[in-house]
Amino acid sequence: MTARDFVGYGRRQPNPRWPNGARLALVVVLNVEEGAEPSIPDGDAATETALTDGIPHEVPAGTRDFVSESLFEYGSRIGFWRIINLMTERGIPVTINACAQALVRNPQIADTIREFEFDLCCHGDRFVRHYLMSAEDERSAIARAAALLEQATGRRPLGWQSRYSPSANTRALLVEHGGFLYDSDSYADDWPYWVKVGDKPHLIVPHSFTNNDNRLATAKLGTAK
Repeated sequence: MTARDFVGYGRRQPNPRWPNGARLALVVVLNVEEGAEPSIPDGDAATETALTDGIPHEVPAGTRDFVSESLFEYGSRIGFWRIINLMTERGIPVTINACAQALVRNPQIADTIREFEFDLCCHGDRFVRHYLMSAEDERSAIARAAALLEQATGRRPLGWQSRYSPSANTRALLVEHGGFLYDSDSYADDWPYWVKVGDKPHLIVPHSFTNNDNRLATAKLGTAK
C-alpha cells in the first residue's frame, strides 16, 4: 500500500463540473455476497451469522444455522430484485459489489448485471481475509475472483474492494494483475483520487461506512423516526 497521506486535496478541493451544474453526485453500491459467506455445506467450520438482522444465535459453532443460512438466501432471492427494480425503473446507475461465488450461484443476477451494464466491482471470491494471506496466495485469490466474475457476466470487473481489510500487497497485486481501473480499499476522502503504484497511476474511489450494512451489527446505523 502507499504511504499515508493526511493532506489529500487540502484547501484546493476539486470542482468536478457535474452535468447540468449538479452540486452532488451519489454512487449507489449494491453488495451481492449471498452464497459466498462461510457455511458448513461449503466446508467451513461454522455458519456465518454476522449481519443477519441482529438476532441472537443459539446454534453452536459446528452445527448448521438454518436461520442464518436462509437470511442470506433472502438477499439474493428477494432483496436484490427489489432494489434493482427500483433503480432500473428510475434510470439510476448502480455499482454491483459482487463476490464471485455469489454470481456463480445465481446466473439470473449475473445476466441482469450484463443486461443493464452495471459497473462491476469485485468483492473477492468468498469471505476471505486478504490481510492474512501470503502475496502468492493473494495473487491467486485475486486472479480467481476476477476470472469467475468474467465467466459469470461476460466481462471483467473494473473495480476491486476487499471483503475485509486489504493487505500491504493488495493494491500492487491489483495493478500487477491488470484490468482494474480502480479500487475502493480506502475511506480517506469524499473524492476519487490518484496514487502511484510503482511507476503506474492507480485510481482510488473511496468507500464509506455512513450507510453500510456492517453498522447493523453494532446498532449504529441511524434510521428516521
